[in-house]
Amino acid sequence: MTDGAFRHRGPDGAGPVHVTVWDDGAPGAPPVVLVHGILTWGDDERYGFAAQRPLADRYRLLVMDRRGYGRSPDVARSDWSADAEDVIGLLGTGAHLVGHAYGGVSAMAAAVRRPDLVRSLTLIQPGALRPAERHPVVAEALARARAATAALPAGLTPEEFLRGATGSVGMPVPEPTPARLRAAATTMAERPCWDADIPLGPLADAPFPKLMVSGDWEGAPEPYRKLAGEPLVACAGHIAEVIGAAHLVVPGYYPHTQQPERVNAALRDLWGRARDRT
Repeated sequence: MTDGAFRHRGPDGAGPVHVTVWDDGAPGAPPVVLVHGILTWGDDERYGFAAQRPLADRYRLLVMDRRGYGRSPDVARSDWSADAEDVIGLLGTGAHLVGHAYGGVSAMAAAVRRPDLVRSLTLIQPGALRPAERHPVVAEALARARAATAALPAGLTPEEFLRGATGSVGMPVPEPTPARLRAAATTMAERPCWDADIPLGPLADAPFPKLMVSGDWEGAPEPYRKLAGEPLVACAGHIAEVIGAAHLVVPGYYPHTQQPERVNAALRDLWGRARDRT
């Protein structure tokens, strides 16, 4: 397995984002851009894409660290729209695109802006709730998220935020390493992705194949399933139906880390069909 890394300067000139490269295939292997969610970074084993590394046998995986996360530069406020421009820069002349949670919203925005550069789009429980806000569970989650953001106490530390974001819903609290606390600090200040008004029409019209991946949320702590799982499941179903994506549902609540073999097999199938279509 060949490891590599580079820094890609975004179109705003604000500084380079760090990209981990996994590439063990033949020269010219099809590129894949992977965009992570909150409290994590690209190659993180806990919440990131470490379990997708075996896919580098036939694909060139570009695992980006969003601004303020991992080894990318600090940013005053992380922003899914700015992330989308970084993603577009990494797509080159065309690449497969995978986004999880917050990164799923960034990936959606990138695909809307430059569908000509996307070979396929995979969304893993994207955090864009607003497109499905007519669903009562989603509407309730949006109202709750807006109120919680407005009531975030002044002086809250990244460690306190990390404990609250995980322990308060019954999840194990990650070790507060410097990298995790930096990710928590960035998450605290970032532009909410759940309120992103991403138009689904352009994704429905785009010719590239699409895949939605979500968990069934069995085995999740009840508060986590109720507060996060139910709206994410409703949102995933709505987006998949509207944009014409195949919808894979796997056991658990973190599909790509808890069920990597199933998710990786689905990604191989999707990327193979995209190649055949081309």
